[in-house]
Amino acid sequence: MKRFLRRHPPLIALAVAIGLLALWSMLAPIKGGSHQLLLAFPRGVTIGGMTLPGEIRLTRGVQDVLLLRNSDRVPIVFGPLKIAPGRDVRLPFSEEGLYRYVCPPVVGKIVRVRVVAAPGPGWGRLAWRLDNLRQSVRYLPQRSPDD
Repeated sequence: MKRFLRRHPPLIALAVAIGLLALWSMLAPIKGGSHQLLLAFPRGVTIGGMTLPGEIRLTRGVQDVLLLRNSDRVPIVFGPLKIAPGRDVRLPFSEEGLYRYVCPPVVGKIVRVRVVAAPGPGWGRLAWRLDNLRQSVRYLPQRSPDD
């Protein structure tokens, strides 16, 4: 074992760094700069349709307001709301659960919003942070090289 430690100090340093990062992720408080998550409807979306993740996840107390922005030239229907062109609507969530909204411009015509409780310290918080990272990477906006 001592021979391994002497021969592979970078691996040991990497293992210690990963362990400290995991420990921080489990114990550090969850902070959010804004309680809002933006769902923007771009110009011309009513013609071609908009693809969204299967479910939008919000965390109560951290990010619990869905900001709907209509950049199109026609009104957008989102559940019981009709959002005028060029307008923003904030949809706050105070209760945990799964909410479904009819939204014709979206592929599939339904938007699912899941509101979850903020996790306490420990493995649940680590899983929550990893899931947020996974969702952020999976749904990064696609841009062409010309942008």
